Amino acid sequence: MRNCVAFFLFLLPLAANSQSPVEYDISFDNAVHHEARITVTWHDIGDQPLQLRMSRSSPGRYALHEFGKNVYNVWVVNGEGEQLDVTRPDPYQWDVAGHDGTVSVTYTLYADRAGGTYSGIDLTHAHLNMPATFMWARGFDDQPIRITFFPADEDWKVATQLAPTDDPYVFTAPDLQYFLDSPTELSDFSLRSWQVESLDTTYTIRLAVHHEGTEEDVDVYVEKAKKIVAAQTEIFGELPEFDYGTYTFIADYLPHVSGDGMEHRNSTILASTQSLIDAEFGQLGTLSHEFFHAWNVERIRPDGLQPFDFERANMSDALWFAEGFTSYYGSLAERRAGESSVRDFREDLAFWVNTVTNSPGRNFTAPPGMSMQAPFVDAASAIDPDNFANTFISYYTYGAAIGLALDLAIRERFEDLTLDSVMRQMWQTHGKTEEPYTVDDIRKALADVTGSERFANDFFARYITKSGLPDYESLLANAGFVLRKANKGSATLGPVSFEFDGKDAVVADNTIIGSPLYEAGLDRGDQVIAIDRLKIRSQSRWDNAIGRYEPGDTTTIHFRQRGVERSARITFDEDPTLEIVSFESADMKVTSAQLAFRNAWLGPDNE
Repeated sequence: MRNCVAFFLFLLPLAANSQSPVEYDISFDNAVHHEARITVTWHDIGDQPLQLRMSRSSPGRYALHEFGKNVYNVWVVNGEGEQLDVTRPDPYQWDVAGHDGTVSVTYTLYADRAGGTYSGIDLTHAHLNMPATFMWARGFDDQPIRITFFPADEDWKVATQLAPTDDPYVFTAPDLQYFLDSPTELSDFSLRSWQVESLDTTYTIRLAVHHEGTEEDVDVYVEKAKKIVAAQTEIFGELPEFDYGTYTFIADYLPHVSGDGMEHRNSTILASTQSLIDAEFGQLGTLSHEFFHAWNVERIRPDGLQPFDFERANMSDALWFAEGFTSYYGSLAERRAGESSVRDFREDLAFWVNTVTNSPGRNFTAPPGMSMQAPFVDAASAIDPDNFANTFISYYTYGAAIGLALDLAIRERFEDLTLDSVMRQMWQTHGKTEEPYTVDDIRKALADVTGSERFANDFFARYITKSGLPDYESLLANAGFVLRKANKGSATLGPVSFEFDGKDAVVADNTIIGSPLYEAGLDRGDQVIAIDRLKIRSQSRWDNAIGRYEPGDTTTIHFRQRGVERSARITFDEDPTLEIVSFESADMKVTSAQLAFRNAWLGPDNE
């Protein structure tokens, strides 16, 4: 999120910067109605007009988010406390002229969505995503920052990656980028911490959990988190150099938050509406994914996201690697840590392979193109319908499937090499140096690690530049796994979901290209009346109707489309859903070589 020169600022105390800090104060007197009152003061401005901004994007997100809509009661004064006139050139900006070199702006923020992107304020906590909360000024990116929190409750503590001071409610940041990348939780949270040694340096890992569970729940969770941290550190051989020597997991597991996970340079936000015990500690998967980002994204960083621009959507063609490979390793690290079974991991693999194999989206664009759709899908909202069900595959899923294929292909072809080797190479060349990478840099790392330019070029030509489908059946067989149809012999008309309005079965989403429903002319919004003579008035009647047929059978479907009743002949397909099972469970003989391959990849089988 910053260049190598700016990185060294993180190692300097705030006083080393001769500029006067930008001063932020935030209080929560009306927390019951989800409001904060915020004051920001700039000194030594000079005589130029000051351009105040609210961000339109947030670190870890790629779409636009109009944070300015929740700002009101704006009041601006000079150093003498005299009110200044403000103009609004656009909805995100407040221009201030005629000041005396000092400007203070005070405003009210409404915030009622605690998660990874927005802020949430109530009597239980203040959960702050900084771009959604704080104004900033153009041209003051390098100015140090000091922030003072005035909690609504005396029991509230502060969890953040910001630099602490002697006052537990006062923190600092070396510059604007770091400040806006530092989510903060104020609440009566449970706190655990532990130390991890890495290359003769000791780092403190902190876990702050705001929840309705017990202290024993947190104790169990922190032991699981320790295993994830250790497993991922082993992949790279070391921890990142966490600024100020700490990394902080900030977790809100409450029924009134918005489920999410969001990585930051030295911290991550974790949010779920379920308690730890109700979810059976299933939040660990998000923790694993987000912590892997401490290497892959926060330091091994795509060039399109460096530096992060808070005024526009941020786009990268490498999210299949940045997010997708992180999804692969998030699940793999859980398995290697012993916190998931081989069966659990196979279910993740099956989801990735299923999606990439059966989605028509591969016919439209390759992984880099899918990555470039992020500003349209990454929590972006619009009221006009889209056709993403047919044209888009999530870069998380697509990238995880590619990571799986590449890991297995490397293990198959090259002795003592794995995808871990490639990740370590990317860490050495782009992570530790914080030199942004391009997609071709990933190809170069693969060629360097394997010593085979031909292998690297061929893999990228087939599966990155183009959208070819890896031979997952053969690759998985190396580990004694079978890729097969989960419902062999079962008929289908294609994936479909319905909205049942009274007795009407209305198709809720786009039908899928190539499916029988698509070929018969049905689409979103159409009402299915009957299959042959069986009227469709519920999900069970739909399931019953489909169960009467076999693949290849033909019948008539009756439907209403934009007020017109229509009928069409429709032919059933075989259900293409795939599953991955072990040779043993499929009554197939597994060899010692396959077991050795599997154990080297996943660890001993504990199914």
